Amino acid sequence: MKEFWKKFSKDRAAFISLIFIAVVSLLAIFAPWVSHFGYADQNILDRLQGPSWSHWMGTDSLGRDLYSRVLYGARMSLSVGVFTAAFALVVGTFVGAVAGYFGGWLDRLLMRVVDLFYIFPSLLLAILFMLLLGRGFVGIFLALGMTAWVTQARLVRGQVLQAREMSYVESARASGVGAFGIISRHILPNLWGPIIVSLTIQIPAAIMAESFLSFLGLGIQPPFSSWGTLASEGFRAMQSFPYLLVFPGGILFLTVLAFNYLGDGLRDVLDPQTQHEF
Repeated sequence: MKEFWKKFSKDRAAFISLIFIAVVSLLAIFAPWVSHFGYADQNILDRLQGPSWSHWMGTDSLGRDLYSRVLYGARMSLSVGVFTAAFALVVGTFVGAVAGYFGGWLDRLLMRVVDLFYIFPSLLLAILFMLLLGRGFVGIFLALGMTAWVTQARLVRGQVLQAREMSYVESARASGVGAFGIISRHILPNLWGPIIVSLTIQIPAAIMAESFLSFLGLGIQPPFSSWGTLASEGFRAMQSFPYLLVFPGGILFLTVLAFNYLGDGLRDVLDPQTQHEF
């Protein structure tokens, strides 16, 4: 662990990104204690005020504090990203590991299912799932998760195909260890590097997908908000009140960028062979 942190801290962009993500996550978790207003508190007398000491990011058309709404929106956006990535991690890892280890007709069947999901554009498929599951938090993360697991499945399958030919797997098989025992105790623990890196890529992808759907009015519904919902509201008043778009759009951009830098840093530390050469 010390060696990991020593290598990771040398990548300043990844280290700063980790701190930024941690700060945003903590602000989102403790939003009721670090904001002076509720996300739905309205004050018509303070409507459409620019940033000030009272309202750090200004107020919207209903007099709601934008800073508070950005913090509560972070709860929704980050939660969707994390739960979607976790769902894709569990389902994709299981399917990919089973397909890669057993091979044969089971591998062909599972990969045809994966190919079937790849036929349709992911956002279109997510919208179709949302029509069935609803447009609440659970419906959105399940809809996005059902489209995200296929990438994880292909990644894990490729890694397992290589790992099952290794000598330690052959030794475990010769010792009488069962198939699922070999997968869970011998193969997957050696694949945590690529899996964790994939997780840091899945989270920002899910955040962007949810934000895009909410921006179009297909995601989180009022009175709840996410960064995409706030950006959509700000876009309609962009010319007269640009701060309504700049703050939620800016924090969304910086968070996604931070996750990408974090993923690059983790990839270089956990799998040095994938470092880019310039």
